[in-house]
Amino acid sequence: MRRLRWFMAVLLVFALIAAACGDDDDDGAADGDDTVPADDTAADDAGDDGAAEVLTDVGVDDEVIKVGLLADLTGIFSGLVVPLTDGTEAYFERLNDQGGVAGRQIEVITVDTGYDVPTHQQFYDQFSSTGEDGVAMIGFSTGSPHTASIRDDLAADGLAAIPLSWNSSWSAESGANIFEWGANYCVEAMNGVDYLANTHGAESIAIVSFPGDYGEDGAIGAKMAAEALGLEVVYDGQAAVVPGADQTPVISEIVASGADIVWTTVNSGTLAELMGGAADAGFDGQWGGNGPSFAPQLLATEVGPLLDTSYTHFQPYAGIGQGGAPGLEDVLALMREYRPDNQFLSVYVISWIQGEIVRQGLEAAAANGDMTREGIVNALQSTVLDMQGVLPPLDYSGDPNDQIVRSSFIYDVVLDNYDADATVLDDSGDGTELIDDAYTAAVVEEFEYEPCFAI
Repeated sequence: MRRLRWFMAVLLVFALIAAACGDDDDDGAADGDDTVPADDTAADDAGDDGAAEVLTDVGVDDEVIKVGLLADLTGIFSGLVVPLTDGTEAYFERLNDQGGVAGRQIEVITVDTGYDVPTHQQFYDQFSSTGEDGVAMIGFSTGSPHTASIRDDLAADGLAAIPLSWNSSWSAESGANIFEWGANYCVEAMNGVDYLANTHGAESIAIVSFPGDYGEDGAIGAKMAAEALGLEVVYDGQAAVVPGADQTPVISEIVASGADIVWTTVNSGTLAELMGGAADAGFDGQWGGNGPSFAPQLLATEVGPLLDTSYTHFQPYAGIGQGGAPGLEDVLALMREYRPDNQFLSVYVISWIQGEIVRQGLEAAAANGDMTREGIVNALQSTVLDMQGVLPPLDYSGDPNDQIVRSSFIYDVVLDNYDADATVLDDSGDGTELIDDAYTAAVVEEFEYEPCFAI
């Protein structure tokens, strides 16, 4: 009965997410007819619409630039991706109202991968085609194994993609067409374990994660930090948390370990099950986890008070409304104008960041006179992107050891700061409070970059 109670809390989270995200059509169909791509040997003529004269190939003509979104709208990370996708679409609506890029409107084509690798590959094949379904670039690709499945194809097809994933492999040479941003899962876990251990005087740690490219990247980082700090790993649950499975064995191991702190690399629904089940069995350790482990909607469920007292949230970006960076002010301005009824959620900062990478990359390509797929990749690889204080400037050139982001954002989870009815018109309501916006552990400073869980 206890496990059923926490499972029902998870179901409530997804119900709240559905209610939080406006009433936009999410069937993936873009308005209007598809356009026929321009010939790859010809430059566009500047017309009455003001389109810049540039070389183009697939997904760009003198009126439209097609951008594809590989989104998980119904899978295990839909709690993050549904509102994030809505925010991304709002970003491009505003950009189009401001004139688009190089005199062209951005046509966003959103598809639901369901967090399924074969489905992801199927839609990638659609986006990468050189026919009418082809896009100029991929605005985001959801999931680590999913993005890994198309990595070689991206290079072969000359397509740029922004990962909605922070696996540590993306900075490697093989990820040249993948434009990551923010601290990767491995680095984030190192920072997180260091902070939790120092803050709570911990001597022991339990580590639990999903199997595969997301979960194990975080788990390995957590173990690297534990070793550097001399923490005893009393339960190594790397890859032990199978999505959708009965988590009772994992919960029992956490409880039996008596760990001072627990590091999780899971999703929000599973976090609720693990924390709730362990608390019911008398476990009273402190918890933290990689960014996707937590969703503020959990604060409206029975696990909310436990999160308030026992969970610290880590993520690679600044929270909405927290700080005076020009970019954060712009996130609020965007959402207040284009989605005023949407819930107050920090995932809209991700929408803005990824929209900015697309915009600045396309504008740089236009300025170079080359908006072919390869031209867009080259522009991103040679342009320092100004992220208006939300992130350090993004530079995709040079040595990956110098390029990776090493700092993390740390947030206290505060139940009193959460208001399920708060919209972006309010000044707060996402249930977090900034602790540190640039936390970098000594083990991270000394880290010589290589992928932690190579894919």
